[in-house]
Amino acid sequence: ESVNHIHQHDIVHRDLKPENLLLASKCKGAAVKLADFGLAIEVQGEQQAWFGFAGTPGYLSPEVLRKDPYGKPVDIWACGVILYILLVGYPPFWDEDQHKLYQQIKAGAYDFPSPEWDTVTPEAKNLINQMLTINPAKRITADQALKHPWVCQRSTVASMMHRQEAVECLRKFNARRKLKGAILTTMLVSRNFSAAKSLLNKKSDGGVKPQSNNKNSLVSPAQEPAPLQTAMEPQTTVVHNATDGIKGSTESCNTTTEDEDLKVRKQEIIKITEQLIEAINNGDFEAYTKICDPGLTSFEPEALGNLVEGMDFHKFYFEN
Repeated sequence: ESVNHIHQHDIVHRDLKPENLLLASKCKGAAVKLADFGLAIEVQGEQQAWFGFAGTPGYLSPEVLRKDPYGKPVDIWACGVILYILLVGYPPFWDEDQHKLYQQIKAGAYDFPSPEWDTVTPEAKNLINQMLTINPAKRITADQALKHPWVCQRSTVASMMHRQEAVECLRKFNARRKLKGAILTTMLVSRNFSAAKSLLNKKSDGGVKPQSNNKNSLVSPAQEPAPLQTAMEPQTTVVHNATDGIKGSTESCNTTTEDEDLKVRKQEIIKITEQLIEAINNGDFEAYTKICDPGLTSFEPEALGNLVEGMDFHKFYFEN
């Protein structure tokens, strides 16, 4: 309904994903709110044009990946991905290699594997198929989706059941997403620190100072963030220039030394992540505490939304 509403007002969200769907309250039947209009654009009716490469990798539509003109149908594609995830707890398109992920999306290569999909009604699958139609001109609209039997006749068409397996898969999917985000953030901070340190060393050695409009600046804002964005793209929203849809050349000018440093850091992060997972799987709280910051904070569903600080909460989990 919210997507239909913004489409009626000629707005395309461009970044629909589960993280941008919020509940108005914790009460049962709470209204779902559509959030984060940072990438939203205005269009003229059913206008199709190239508005730039924007969105989040797993939810991008084929036409955006092909750099074709696009419009409102990109939001419907993303809704199809979200509905798929909500029903079984994992996405229709997935690959660690972003290039392979994009190939899957452009080919519309998804299916409904057993046993997860065995209990999903044909009508639900039909709606997903109509949302994940490669040709945007043939893709169902938001208004048509609201009139689909699975939606408007749900009392007789949709099955009512608690999908615990989907809930568990959703938790794992969300945990992987957060873990990967944390790893990429660590890489970003580490790389940023390394770049700043390198520039400081050059300065102290009498090397060439980077160009900057700000005399107090250590890093040129026009150049340094560009390569960093590349490391963040796999799990974050990506935005490319609307005029050309292609990354600037500065994003691919890393030196061999920087690439090697990044590889080493990646391996370090992977190694410590594996150690963390091994400690959890083995119930080794002592090993876990050696890896984690003793003052770490977290929000856990079991804590009813309260901020938990320290290791006691985690110790309880290991012991129980």
